[in-house]
Amino acid sequence: MQISRMAPEVATPRVVARTAGLLTTTGGLAAVALVLGTPGGLREMHPAVVGMGPVTTLLGLAVIRWGHLVPRIFFQVLVAVGAVGIGVVAVASPTAHGAVAVLALMTFASMDAFLFFPLLWALGFLAELLVIGAVVVVLRGDVATGPALVLGLLVVGSAGAVGVLARRAASAAEDALTGLMNRRGFDEALDSAVRTALRTGEPLAAALFDLDHFKTVNDTHGHAAGDEMLRTVAGAWRSSLPRGAVLARHGGDEFSLLLPGHDGDRALACAERLRAALPEIGTSVGVAEFELGDSPADVMRRADAALYRVKTFGRGRSELDAGGRSPMARDLAAALADGPAGGLSVHLQPIVTPVDGAIAGVEALVRWTHPERGPVPPVEFVPVAEQEGLVGALGAFVWTAACRDARTLSDATGRALFLTVNVSGLELDDPGFPDRVLATLAATGWPASRTVVEVTESLVEAETTRSVAALHVLREHGLRVAIDDFGTGYSALARLDTLPTDYLKLDNSFVSSITTSNRRARLLRSVMALADALDLVLIAEGVETAEQAQTLTALGCPFAQGYLYSRPRPVAELVAEFAQGGPGHVPVALSAPAASARQSS
Repeated sequence: MQISRMAPEVATPRVVARTAGLLTTTGGLAAVALVLGTPGGLREMHPAVVGMGPVTTLLGLAVIRWGHLVPRIFFQVLVAVGAVGIGVVAVASPTAHGAVAVLALMTFASMDAFLFFPLLWALGFLAELLVIGAVVVVLRGDVATGPALVLGLLVVGSAGAVGVLARRAASAAEDALTGLMNRRGFDEALDSAVRTALRTGEPLAAALFDLDHFKTVNDTHGHAAGDEMLRTVAGAWRSSLPRGAVLARHGGDEFSLLLPGHDGDRALACAERLRAALPEIGTSVGVAEFELGDSPADVMRRADAALYRVKTFGRGRSELDAGGRSPMARDLAAALADGPAGGLSVHLQPIVTPVDGAIAGVEALVRWTHPERGPVPPVEFVPVAEQEGLVGALGAFVWTAACRDARTLSDATGRALFLTVNVSGLELDDPGFPDRVLATLAATGWPASRTVVEVTESLVEAETTRSVAALHVLREHGLRVAIDDFGTGYSALARLDTLPTDYLKLDNSFVSSITTSNRRARLLRSVMALADALDLVLIAEGVETAEQAQTLTALGCPFAQGYLYSRPRPVAELVAEFAQGGPGHVPVALSAPAASARQSS
C-alpha cells in the first residue's frame, strides 16, 4: 500500500490525539455555548442534548491527555459518532440560525478526517457529513437552501484543501520506488520520537538494515532487478512491523527502522524477525537504543557503527550497539582489567643486522586471544580501542609488558638491545602520555636511551602541536623516535628535517619488490642516502627471503626485521631459543657495522 493511500505523514499518534481532542473539545464547548446562549435552551432542549456538550468537552480533554495510547480505529469511530452528534444537536436547536452554527462544526470534522485518515476513510466521512447535513435540513424545514449549500461547499472545500496539503506534505517524505518514507521523513519522525522519549521516559530504538551484496545484483542482473528487490523487501517488512514502528528507505540499499517503545533487546529481536522474513536475501543490521543525552544524530550514528561492525566481521547478522560500546570493546575492556589472564600479551620481533643476522633490538607487538573467538588480529581490536576510549589502557599494558620482557631478553642475550613500541596518535595527543611513559621506564628499570617510540607516517603528516611537543619531551629524556611505514605517505619527506626523528622504518610493501625491480633497488639506495644526510637510521621491515636480505646487505642497510629472521614471539620462546642455540636461532653477537650504526642513532 502506497503512502498516498494511507494516513498522511503528519498522522503520528500524539499529533492525532491532540488535534482530534482539541477539535472534540471545541465542538463540545460550542454545544454548551449554543444551549446557554439560546433563550429557553435549557428548558426547550432534551436533557440528553443538553448534556451532550459537557460530555463531549470532557471526552475531548481526555483524548488530548491519553489519546496516543489507543488504536487508530478509536479516532475513526470518534469522528463518525461526532458527526452524528452534530446532526442531533442541530436538529434539536431551537432556532434555524443555531442549527446552521452547529452544522458549521462539520468543517472541523472534515479537516480532522483528511488530516489523519486514509483517503478512502476520509471520503467516507465527508459523504457521511453531507448526508447528515441534508437530513438535518429536511427534518427541520426552516433552514434556507442557500445557507445550507454555502455550508456544504465550505465543508467540501476546506476538506479538499486540507487533504491536498496533507498529502503533498506526505509525498515530500515518500520514497517513490518503495512507497516507504524517505530519509527526510524518517529524520522528522526520529526527531519527534526522541522528544517524546525525553518527555515520557519510554524506551526508543532505531535500526539500520543493509542488503548484502546488493551491488552484485545490480551489476549482474541490471538495475531493474535491483529495484524489484527493494520493492520486495519493503513489502515484506512493512507487513511485519509492530504497532507504531516507522520503516524508511534510508538511501540506496539501506533501510532504517524506528521502534518507539522498544528497548535495545526488543529492537534486536525485531530486527532478527525482519531478517528471517527474507531468508533468500542476506541482510546486515545495526541496532542502537536511545540513551539520555543522545541527539537523534547520535542514535543513528551508533546504529551505523553497529552496522559497520557487522559488515566488517562477516555480514548476515544483527548487532546491538548497547551503551555506545560494541561487544568487542566490552570484551577488550574486560581483558584489560584482567591483565594477562584476559588473553592480552606482548610478543617481541627481533630487529637484526642483515649482514650477519645478529640481533640488535626488538619491536613490541600486542596480541589478544579472545576466550571465544581465539586470536584476534590487532588490525581489528586496536581500532576498536581507539574508537571506544580504551587505547590509553591498552597502551599502558603494552608499555609495561614490553619494557619488562625486553629487559628479560636483554639480560638473557647479554646484549644492550633497543626496544621499539608503536604509539597511537590518540595516545600521543594526550598531555599526560610522556609522564606515563617515563614512569613506566622508571618502574621497570628499562633505560630510556634504548627505547624507540614508533609513530606512523600519516600521524607525522598531521603534525598536531601536542603530538610534536610530546615527541620533543620524550627525546629530551633520552628516548628516540622512529617513523613507521615510511614510504606509504606523501608529505613526510618535507618535514623530516624539522620533526624529532631518529629512525625510518621502511614499509614492507617497499621491501618486497627490491629483488624484482631495479628501479626500486635504486630508490632504496637514494632513501638510504637521504637518511644518512639527515643522520637517520634505516630499518627495513617485512624481510621474508634470503634474496631480500642479500640485497639489503649489499646496499648497506643497517637494520632489518621480518619473518626470515623471526616471527613475533613471546619472550619465553626467544629466551629458550637463544639458550639452546638450536636451528634457526638468531645470533646474538653484534657486528662492528651494526654497533656503529646503533651508536650513530
